[in-house]
Amino acid sequence: MTTPEAEPTQPETPESTESTGSSGSCGQGAGAGERPEERLERAVRAAEQALIEYEIALETFRVEVENFSRLHHQKLGPMYARLDELDAQIAEATAARTGDPEDRRKAEEARARVMPMPGVEELFHGWMDGEGLYPEAAAMLTDQSVRPPQRVRPGEEARKLYRELVREAHPDLAQEESERQRREEFITRVNAAYARGDEALLRELSEEWAAGPVPAEQRLTRSEELYARLEWLAQRKELLSVLAKELEESAIGGMLRLAPDDPDALLDEIAEQLLAQVAEREAELERLTA
Repeated sequence: MTTPEAEPTQPETPESTESTGSSGSCGQGAGAGERPEERLERAVRAAEQALIEYEIALETFRVEVENFSRLHHQKLGPMYARLDELDAQIAEATAARTGDPEDRRKAEEARARVMPMPGVEELFHGWMDGEGLYPEAAAMLTDQSVRPPQRVRPGEEARKLYRELVREAHPDLAQEESERQRREEFITRVNAAYARGDEALLRELSEEWAAGPVPAEQRLTRSEELYARLEWLAQRKELLSVLAKELEESAIGGMLRLAPDDPDALLDEIAEQLLAQVAEREAELERLTA
């Protein structure tokens, strides 16, 4: 699992570049006669690349969290619902046998946890979208064999294609607003294909980008523009750090950290535990109602 925990490489600064140039000039001439704008340009390029790598790590982790969350809901949701229903039935059976007011109160509370009607979006989350029921839900309702849910993360080749596309077409590399918009629209399509693990579409997008117009690079010569660029990159990195922290501290993010190499196996392990709990509850209910 890829997480954005590691900080990106610290970008060069004009001061550090100048110091390096003066101390390491023997035989190299690095920084000798270099204009301040040139040092700033190198610092901007380093900061841009560091930010792109950080965004790649963050988006990769976001996709894994999103896919794991959906898979968790699809695979374990029915088991949790079954446990809640069994708990309510056990509480009701206990209250019926004892007639104790406290047992009746507990039974009513247990049933109330099962009875509330969720909102429409919550009710159908993971079951249907604007086009109708998901195949898994339709199969369950018609007693057909359920197609195994998709794996948590895209394949290795899809991840490789995704990283290459983002590095080449990232909007932060644009110098003009029109080019930035073009890149943002393209990256949106790339992210959608990657989230679905659609390797074929990622290949098509790679060919599309390679055949597309390549904007002429604009050489930045004013120090004010370059300093403004560095400030924007720093603000962008700060925003992404907040998003990364929220993902890592989420419940699903915490579960992924428990099994970073094989989150699918973690789901299988939790499913086995839930099935054992269901069996225990069913046996207890059978004893109470026998």
